[in-house]
Amino acid sequence: MPIKNRFAELLSEISAWRQDIHAHPEILFETHRTSALVAEKLRAFGCDEVVTGIGRTGVVGVIRGRESASGRTVGLRADMDALPIHEETGVDYASKTPGAMHACGHDGHTAMLLGAAKYLAETRNFDGTCVVIFQPAEEGGGGGREMVEDGLIERFGIDEVYGMHNWPGQPLGKFAIRPGPFFAATDQFELVIRGKGGHAAKPHEVIDPTVAAAHVVTALQTIASRNANPVKQIVVSVTSFETSSTAFNVIPQSVTLRGTMRTLDADMRKLAEDRLRSIATGVAEGLGAKAELEMLYGYPVMVNTETETEYAAEAARRVSGECADAPLIMGGEDFAYMLEARPGAYILVGNGDTAPVHHPEYNFNDEAIPAGCSWYAEMVESRLPLSA
Repeated sequence: MPIKNRFAELLSEISAWRQDIHAHPEILFETHRTSALVAEKLRAFGCDEVVTGIGRTGVVGVIRGRESASGRTVGLRADMDALPIHEETGVDYASKTPGAMHACGHDGHTAMLLGAAKYLAETRNFDGTCVVIFQPAEEGGGGGREMVEDGLIERFGIDEVYGMHNWPGQPLGKFAIRPGPFFAATDQFELVIRGKGGHAAKPHEVIDPTVAAAHVVTALQTIASRNANPVKQIVVSVTSFETSSTAFNVIPQSVTLRGTMRTLDADMRKLAEDRLRSIATGVAEGLGAKAELEMLYGYPVMVNTETETEYAAEAARRVSGECADAPLIMGGEDFAYMLEARPGAYILVGNGDTAPVHHPEYNFNDEAIPAGCSWYAEMVESRLPLSA
């Protein structure tokens, strides 16, 4: 199945939905306008059931096929939330909300799944049930976890689940995927180095937490370079260095370091935390200071199940003629929670030569819409085929 003609016909309409969502970005769980728009359209499409409030502001639409003999249900997921970034695209449908923009293409994901839902509700060329899932708070809020904990999987009887993300730099409308670990676990840490402050002209009378913290930052680089197996992927980054003093002549009482750890398996996740704790404690104590670590555990590793990855890749090949091998990605993705609950796969669709995601000049490429919609539809029709 190449790109369906129906999606070429719908391109201007779906693009208009996307641009409207883009102009009205909403952060985390505050997707009230977007959720209402999605629910309204799903009802207008003739979905058999539309449920709101799953995972706070999530929306679910149920579409039953012409036949029901298979008794199976396929879930398709798109995220709806934006980022706290000031937009610099200059497009005429740019964000009308100061300090918020769709800088990751979730507006495109939502629009593509809406387009697929419209088509599937029109045709119903499948045997079983399709559940379209519109999720809030992917950008750090754990909306996927919230929807799963709110009974998404069991309530709608989902047997397998699929998701998609646009990818700048990948050829427009072309797909890439990989089985197994795909997106990284995303843990955060806050490390407080405590010393004894005093006058900057009398360093011999203090325990300087600034010097200790600087040594800790340097020493933490050895986790990736000297503790981790070189063939394993790991990132430990200190992203904030904040002292308790802003004066030029005061050595502070404490320094707070914040950062992130990214890993792709449980062993490396444990190693990173253990070494972070050990290095920080040892270096600080060696300089007379103390280290206090607080871990903020984030999304787990997102793992594509092998069989479902091949289903997704084959659907992509039918749509675009090919499906490339995707690289490992050290960013996080809370679709991981849905893949922990059910087998499934997550795929990338090319956004072409655009600014990267999370950049103030990023914009979803509407020309990717027919390919993305076609892949969503093909996942349902290929996994729930009508009897001959």
